[in-house]
Formats: sequence, C-alpha cells, structure tokens
Amino acid sequence: MFKFFTKKKWQLWSWLGSFIILLSLWVQVKIDVKINEWFGVFYDMIQKALAKPNSITIEEYWANLASFITLAGMYIALYVIISFFTAHYLFRWRAAMVEWYHSVYDRARKIEGASQRVQEDTIKFTRIMESLGTSFIESVMVLIQFTPILLGLSVGIPIFFFGDWQYGLITGALLWTIGGTIFLIGLGWILRLVGVEYDLQKKEAAYRKILVVAEDDGNIRPKTINELFDDVRSIHFLSYIRYLYFNIGRMAYLQANVLSAYVFLAPAIVAGVVTLGVMQQIIRAFGRVEGSLQYLLKAWPTIIELASVYKRLREFENVINSTEIVIQKD
Repeated sequence: MFKFFTKKKWQLWSWLGSFIILLSLWVQVKIDVKINEWFGVFYDMIQKALAKPNSITIEEYWANLASFITLAGMYIALYVIISFFTAHYLFRWRAAMVEWYHSVYDRARKIEGASQRVQEDTIKFTRIMESLGTSFIESVMVLIQFTPILLGLSVGIPIFFFGDWQYGLITGALLWTIGGTIFLIGLGWILRLVGVEYDLQKKEAAYRKILVVAEDDGNIRPKTINELFDDVRSIHFLSYIRYLYFNIGRMAYLQANVLSAYVFLAPAIVAGVVTLGVMQQIIRAFGRVEGSLQYLLKAWPTIIELASVYKRLREFENVINSTEIVIQKD
C-alpha cells in the first residue's frame, strides 16, 4: 500500500506532493486565523453601531465587508487549487498500488475477491485518505494556531466551573472532547463496527465472484447465488442496526456540543465582561480547537471504513507474499 513512498518512480509525486499539500494546508489555517480576527473587529463595530446611531460610517462598514471578501476569496482559491492537486496526487498513489498488484496478478488472481481488492478497495483507500488524511493534518495545524489565540482571549474572563483560571476554556474543551471520544470509541468497540464492516465487504466479494463466474458457467446453481445474497442481506441488516445504535450516541453528543462554548462562557456573558466581538472570537476559536480535538469523534465512521479497507488490503498483500515464498521454495 505504501510503495508510493518507497519506489523511485513515484518519489517526486509522493514527497514533493506531500510537501505542497502540507504547505497549502498551513496557509489555509493562517487565513482562517485572520478571518477569526476579522470576526472580532466586525462584531465590535456592529455592537458600537447598534449602541449609538451613526457612530460608524457606511464607508467603514463596506470596508470591513470588503476585507472579509478578500480573505474568503484567497481561502476559496487556495482550497480549489489544492483540491485539484490532491486528487491527482492520490490517483498516483492508487496507480503505484495497482502497478504492483498487476505485476503479481498471476498469483493474486487465485485469491478470493482479488478483483475487488485491486479495483474497488484501492479506490476506497485513496478516496478515504483524501478526506481523512488532509483533515487530520489540518486539525493538528488548527490546534497549533488557535490554542494560543484561545488562551489569550480567555485571560481575565470567568469560565463556568473553572472560574478565572486562564486555561479553563482549553481544559473544558479537552475534557468534553476526550469524554465524548472515549464514549464513542467504546460504543464502536462494543458494537464491533470494524468487524461488521469487514464481514460485509467479505460477503459482498463472495457474492460478486459467484456472479462473475455465473456469467460464463451456466451450471452455477441459482440456489448458490441466492444463498450468497442471503448472507449479504443478513450482514447489511446487522450493520444497519449496529449503526443505528452508534448514531444515536454520536448525534446526541454532537447536538449537545453546539452549546458547550456558551455553557463555559455563561458567567462572562451574564456579567457582561466581554464585548460581542470578543465573544464571537472566543466562540469561533473554541469551536476550531474543539473541532480539531474531536477529529476522531467526527471522523469515526470514516475511520472504521478505512480500518476495514486497510485490513482487507493488508491481508491480500500478505497472502500474495506468502504465495511468493512458497513458489520460491518449490
């Protein structure tokens, strides 16, 4: 799966491409920091205008909106360009994978579900890496940039439960996030979601294989096809009920999460010790930090799918390698 980074043929794409993607994500986060600062200035201006009529000019108002449009335009342009580049980068990664599979396909084709591993799972692997990998890196960068901002904004502001402690907001976000993540990881483990996803793909592969064989072999009994489809139906229905239970817990937590920043800021809001602009900055920074800490929580269904795909491809490659060893001994 990772020959993309070790084979000389692909190293320009793999290493230089990785650097370009990382650099662009860092620039996106820096623009996001500037947008967060803009929110503070803009909402303080709004509060000033609403408290005292004509205290700001229409030119100042339009200038603030124009500054946001400039930042947003830069962010959008960078996002579009790097999304295009990342798509090409990940297709090269897939090409490096299937190139090796093709070279050993005389052995691989004898493994059950070989065609699905080479064609379908390589697509899934790269597509999941596109969303999961970049979002993970971005989450780390957001934490690096926004944690000091949140610490600076929370100085001298009373925080629910933590009082005037400077690290109250960060600690609150960390405790809330870790608690929710542990809860959902535990729930996913109890429901055996990775195992169910793996079994689902395995039964789908067996069903697909018999259909392909049946295209050329008229002696394949319809009963055999029906039996395999019954297995497919049963594992799908099991996955539906397991994900029903998981999503109840996941969505309940995420909905409660909407209010978390307002709960922690309740003493400061009631006492009126923050302006509207500062409150918006804190809530947005808190949300960015909390969202980054909740990476595992929000991406859990995708992580389950990636774990299943990785498990299938690793198992596939191990069988190919073990077959090669046997051939060499013979």
